[in-house]
Amino acid sequence: MAKPGRLGVGIIGAGKVGAVLGAALRAAEHAVVGVHAVSESSRDRADALLPGVPVLDIPEIVRRSELVLLAVPDDALAPLVQGLADAGHWQPGQLVVHTAGRYGTGILAPAQAAGSIPLAIHPAMSFTGMSLDLDRLQDCMFGVTAASMVLPIAQALVVEMGAESTIIEEADRGIYHAALAHASNHLVTIAGQSAELLRRIGVEAPERVLGPLMRGSLENALAAGEGALTGPVARGDTGTIDVHRTALAGDDIPADIRDAYLAMGRATAQRALNRGLLTEAQAAAILDALA
Repeated sequence: MAKPGRLGVGIIGAGKVGAVLGAALRAAEHAVVGVHAVSESSRDRADALLPGVPVLDIPEIVRRSELVLLAVPDDALAPLVQGLADAGHWQPGQLVVHTAGRYGTGILAPAQAAGSIPLAIHPAMSFTGMSLDLDRLQDCMFGVTAASMVLPIAQALVVEMGAESTIIEEADRGIYHAALAHASNHLVTIAGQSAELLRRIGVEAPERVLGPLMRGSLENALAAGEGALTGPVARGDTGTIDVHRTALAGDDIPADIRDAYLAMGRATAQRALNRGLLTEAQAAAILDALA
């Protein structure tokens, strides 16, 4: 027998996130009644992660579904929701869920005006779009936003997918998403810049050099916060910072790498000062060296 409260789920957007979350909901015994997939890669992904689920047009998915999962690019979300509202497709009592980190439930106002129930659930995870993501969801935290009366529904959906949730207020979604982008996207940029510097001096496998260092630094930072800071800024070592600045000033060094190093050095010095890791004199000397 089916579990109580099982829903007919429609997936609009068979990208890496939509297909994986659809598979996770299916594993929780919800019925995925349809998926919208346009590109060849999204159709292949739907076949792999949601075998047997029909590929349908968007109005038909909305018509069939008790829960509509919108996993589309951020900029496509508002026009999609409004267009379906203008065409009269949203249904009273229907759960409408989006996965965009940038938005809360306000973006779903046109659906809510038709009687649908808006929920925002954003997985704070980088997706591959493959089945291994289903296991990785167990370590994932979702940022959820919903009205208080229906917040338990959003939280229950996350639990059923094997993850945990944290409540993000509507007005805080911008800060929430900026924090995640800063932590994830800029980490990739820093790794890429550092690898480029190493390749420029002949290191053939920079990932072998950077991997243990970056993994250890990340683990220490998550466990101990900024108390885990090491290196020339934490030591107040302006001589080493001078050497770095001079080395990065060469004409053959890309400006984005030099600018990022100096900006992150200044930010690190300021935060170290604020937390008492540096004295005023040490911080001033470091900031002068980075000016």
